[in-house]
Amino acid sequence: MPRDTLTREQIIRTAIELLDEDGLEGLNMRSLGRRLNSAATAVYWHVKNKDNLVTLAGDRVWGEIGLPDLDAVDWRTAATAMASDLYAMFTRHPWLVQAFASHLFYGAGKARHDDHSLAVYEAAGFSGPEADQAAATVFTFVLGNALGSSATAALTRQLDRDGGNAEEVLRETMKQADEVALQFPRLRSRIEAPDAAYADAPAGSFEFGLRALMDGLEAQLASR
Repeated sequence: MPRDTLTREQIIRTAIELLDEDGLEGLNMRSLGRRLNSAATAVYWHVKNKDNLVTLAGDRVWGEIGLPDLDAVDWRTAATAMASDLYAMFTRHPWLVQAFASHLFYGAGKARHDDHSLAVYEAAGFSGPEADQAAATVFTFVLGNALGSSATAALTRQLDRDGGNAEEVLRETMKQADEVALQFPRLRSRIEAPDAAYADAPAGSFEFGLRALMDGLEAQLASR
């Protein structure tokens, strides 16, 4: 694709596809150029470098999060919906969680989300720094829950690149982890339960935690 027919939008969209498939380590201008059917040098007319492209791609995916109408739903419904959307977005794009360790994300997409998030907690009754604290607490909870799937995706790619069979290596490692855990009574009872897996989070863990977090915020408001 010639330079004058490339657009920044095409580049960002294609970079997100590549990041979803190959992670941060799989994104470079050469591989991106191949996917765009363009010389890598043509990409530099639209983005400064890989870091700049990751920042642009990261900001773009924030737009996938819905912004509930606060005139139509109560604050808790809105907060739960936004947190669930955020978790789903992180799960679709696990590279973004990984990238928080090396990039500072900003832009209209993230600012749009952050501003509405503050509006949600202000509608609840939090004001000033308290609204910021409530929003940050929920964000941190969601990010922590998404970390596991992001780490697994990155590890699987690394094992495959190293020439191993990622599925086989992970299965053998979990077997060894189970053998260690069997020495401890509470872990043993869970491992020996039907369809149990020591390393897996129980079904509904995210929903349980988010519900508990919202209960705690409501309790703070009610205690005033």
